[in-house]
Amino acid sequence: MSPAEAKAIANVFVGGLESEYATTRKVVSALPDGQLDFKLGEKGRTAGELAWHLVASEVWFAKGIVAADFTAEEPPMPPNAKTTDIAALYETLPALLEKVKALPGEHLAEETDFFGIMKMPLVSYLGFWNNHAIHHRGQLSTYLRAMNAHVPSIYGGSADEPFQMPATA
Repeated sequence: MSPAEAKAIANVFVGGLESEYATTRKVVSALPDGQLDFKLGEKGRTAGELAWHLVASEVWFAKGIVAADFTAEEPPMPPNAKTTDIAALYETLPALLEKVKALPGEHLAEETDFFGIMKMPLVSYLGFWNNHAIHHRGQLSTYLRAMNAHVPSIYGGSADEPFQMPATA
């Protein structure tokens, strides 16, 4: 992959990540503090653990792409974390996205190892990051519904935020 191709692809992926950020922020912020220990099944994570993983992994992906190194661990969830703690970590993501946007094509085209599982140009991990985040956000929205909490609209209306046609339509 050429540096110019990597930079063009990155511009598309970063635009998508920026768009998804606002939606994920709404879903994370809807998590009731009193239900962070809620869990769907014995094998599942608690709602707090799932939300933390969603947010921490996005920060981790951004830092890994900037550093061209995915060996660092996700930041650990603080004991007795609240929704505001999870949201606060997520508020660091826009600055990291700016760093990703500033990366040159040469850096983005660099083949980088991912835990010995795959080795791809760094730009490819932007798509992997986006898919990973959407997957876990979907899980978290299911937790919200099962808790009887507010479920924000994601790609269209929800029972709590129904889709409405714009007045100009």
